Amino acid sequence: MNRIPSHHLRFLFLTFHLLVCGIAFAQKASKELKGFVDNPFVKTAQVGICVYDANTDKYIQQYQSDKYFIPASNTKLFSLYAGLKYIGDSLVGIRYLERDSAILLLPTGDPTLLHPDYSRQPVIDFLKSKKKPVYVTSPNWQEQALGRGWSWDDYNDGYMVERSPLPVYGNIIKWEQAQQSDGSYNSFSSPEVNWKVNFNSDSSTKNFFVKRDWCANIFKITQGTEKTAEQDVPFVTNGLESAVELLKDTVGKNIFILPTQSPILNSQFIALRSQPVDSIFCPMMFRSDNFFAEQTLLMASNERLGLMNDQQMIDTLLSSDLKGLPQKPVWVDGSGLSHYNLFSPEDFVFLLKKLKDEFGLERMKRILPTGGQGTLGNRYKQDSGYVFAKTGSLSGVITFSGYLITKKNHLLLFSILVNNNNGGGREIRDAIQQYIGELRTKF
Repeated sequence: MNRIPSHHLRFLFLTFHLLVCGIAFAQKASKELKGFVDNPFVKTAQVGICVYDANTDKYIQQYQSDKYFIPASNTKLFSLYAGLKYIGDSLVGIRYLERDSAILLLPTGDPTLLHPDYSRQPVIDFLKSKKKPVYVTSPNWQEQALGRGWSWDDYNDGYMVERSPLPVYGNIIKWEQAQQSDGSYNSFSSPEVNWKVNFNSDSSTKNFFVKRDWCANIFKITQGTEKTAEQDVPFVTNGLESAVELLKDTVGKNIFILPTQSPILNSQFIALRSQPVDSIFCPMMFRSDNFFAEQTLLMASNERLGLMNDQQMIDTLLSSDLKGLPQKPVWVDGSGLSHYNLFSPEDFVFLLKKLKDEFGLERMKRILPTGGQGTLGNRYKQDSGYVFAKTGSLSGVITFSGYLITKKNHLLLFSILVNNNNGGGREIRDAIQQYIGELRTKF
């Protein structure tokens, strides 16, 4: 009698196992969950779903909810928790030490310094009011400008801004082009910079475009035919160097960089507050601001540990405040730009519950966008005021986690993570919106 080869047996067993699991899911899954998973654009992707009813304290729908997925910008929810927990009610704009002959500054990572969204600038007002020489040092900066797992060739794009101990102008140069009355074009920047600028006269493109060198503040401008055009380009921070160069023009005095080993660092510094903390949390979530998210995690690290280092802060959170997470995540940055991040849907539901319990649902509803706002500007308009959530997207990744108030007034906490989709982003978002709508009606 012929025997079936062992590798054939393994294949048959795996096929039988998958068939049984598929039948079990079909029998157990609700109509709306099955409808979402079987959507043609979702079906070929990898999907994880977790829905929790806060009224009954029960999970009500789960699909691969304990599996790991790349979360994209849903990672910002974890940075938000760190910021809410440790930054306080307002940002520390700078720490300073004033002596008879000089002022010493210790940066805190505050991203609002000279940021165009903030007209009130307490740190700048303070520096302008002082006649003494100003020195700055950053021994508490123990991080790199770019995060682990970031796509290096995105360095010129406005969504991948360098991190730094002393951000200024959002660490971005806004380049603009305007057509003059004689038909010629003028290019200029905000803020004005003395860095090297070249013009690309041989390009065949008709679109305004600025390209920065990979590792230097050298910019090549291609003039377009648009009457007006603009582009945000991150600049190379070089630690404190670029910030100090830009600051001196604003405050009208030189600022000198001190070695990090200066003995004066053992002295007591005074905290100078800048902005209400929610004034960065709201744009961080509404427009999914990567820069604000990165600096939030670094500022939380600075307040909690006395240094700015992502990994040390993440390790501290995972071993203390977040030690109850259902699955221990791989968490490497503040924004979710890294493909190294791995979280489960159950992790996000756990975090959403913790955010609600510790900081209140009403505050979360103010920080997270609802239908018609921010990244939900074109969606959930009929559910405006009922769904409050964070979107996320990377190549092959679409995620959505947050709070849903149902028609029966139940509070649902949900996380939907879709990975390895091969196109159909709009259709997948449509499917998620339909699923959320069905949850709201059913529960």
